Amino acid sequence: MAVIKLKKAARVILVGAPGVGKGTQAERLITRYPQLSTISSGDLLRASVRNKTPLGLKAESIMKAGDLVPDKMILRLILDQLQAKNWVSKTTSMSDTVPAKPSDEPSASFILDGFPRIASQAASLDALIPINLVVSLNTPFDIVLARIASRWVHEPSGRIYNTEFHPPKTPGKDDVTGEPLTKRTDDDEKTWTQRFKNFQATSQPLLEHYEKKGLLFSVQGNSSDEISPKVYEEFERRFA
Repeated sequence: MAVIKLKKAARVILVGAPGVGKGTQAERLITRYPQLSTISSGDLLRASVRNKTPLGLKAESIMKAGDLVPDKMILRLILDQLQAKNWVSKTTSMSDTVPAKPSDEPSASFILDGFPRIASQAASLDALIPINLVVSLNTPFDIVLARIASRWVHEPSGRIYNTEFHPPKTPGKDDVTGEPLTKRTDDDEKTWTQRFKNFQATSQPLLEHYEKKGLLFSVQGNSSDEISPKVYEEFERRFA
């Protein structure tokens, strides 16, 4: 794969139904554009809890009580990460009345993973830092279902295989460790149909939010290989 240098910072969100291939597209983008990195709200939260930071201790108590971590906590984690990388000013505060002015250096490019999921979260993020591209990935649901039926995972590492287009070298075994692969407990048609309906209900207002801002790029395809070139073309039109 060709390696492309960006000319300005890309601050990107990928939106797509479960199983549509957001992880695959993110990996391919980072490989093609090495200045790009991933900021995962879930990883930041888990690290904060594991390291027993003040925010992590608060979040852990909230989760143990069975409640969702408030959006403000997630935004605080994202801001802390951006400040740690010097991508926004150290003086930027959650209480600022205008969004942070982020670095436009290509090395300050990122894909934000896991947040926002709904329109109200997007509005909160807008107030903190401006995103400049939102990619909506679309694959027919019947194709996604067939993909899920063929999916196997190596639970300890999170590596994912598909017997149709990304099979393990040895059937049923992880390529790296040789350990057995398993099916996820929620990889069944009923669960995925419900998750797809939930996604549709919440994603439409989210996509409309970004479309009004002129930031939305929608792409369709039956496979990741079909979608990736279209994403690359748009990415390079905007940032390279």
